[in-house]
Amino acid sequence: MTVTQDLSFVSLIANASILVQLVLLLLLAASVLSWTYIFRKMFTIRSARLQTETFESSFWSGGNLMALYQDTLSNRRKSSGDGGALERIFQAGMSEFNKGKAAVVGKANTEPGAALDGARRAMRAAYQREMDVLELHLAFLASVGSVSPYIGLFGTVWGIMNAFRGLSNVQQATLAAVAPGIAEALVATAIGLFAAIPAVIAYNRFSHDVDRLAIRFESFIEEFSNILQRQAR
Repeated sequence: MTVTQDLSFVSLIANASILVQLVLLLLLAASVLSWTYIFRKMFTIRSARLQTETFESSFWSGGNLMALYQDTLSNRRKSSGDGGALERIFQAGMSEFNKGKAAVVGKANTEPGAALDGARRAMRAAYQREMDVLELHLAFLASVGSVSPYIGLFGTVWGIMNAFRGLSNVQQATLAAVAPGIAEALVATAIGLFAAIPAVIAYNRFSHDVDRLAIRFESFIEEFSNILQRQAR
């Protein structure tokens, strides 16, 4: 074999120790899984942003809230689809507010503010559910980004240890004798960085996007609560 053949990427992995190969397999699986989550999260956040903008345009167009509520329910039944996180928060608040108003009409001693409190709690519960969906798999990306370099470093240290232990069987220690073993070990660090860097970048970007959506949801809850408060009076 030539030196180039001995130090080719495939040859280095094939000739690595079992433990280093297991480390490489683990890092490769983490990288594939993280890229899968990255693409899924990219489309999810993009869809959530577009749906939020569409619903905000409808909500602030000045139409009747009850008519908008009926339209959202009708569209949801017809398409069996998803109107977006903000629309579901609106539906939860409006539904609870209507139930609270019916209770006020049925009981003279019921305070009108109870309907508003119930609507606000319903919107908060819906908000938490939507945030759980948007934040799904972000913790995995953070874990891959922080842990993968250390896993790769573990494989590198183990490979270098094996390379130097192999020198005990060689009469004359040369760079050519130890170079293949060290190169095999360094592949683990390279794969660890390959898995970690995209995961860290994606986590930071998606966390920023989710935080911006959360601010929009919270602002809508407060503004919608003010509107319901005026109606409750």
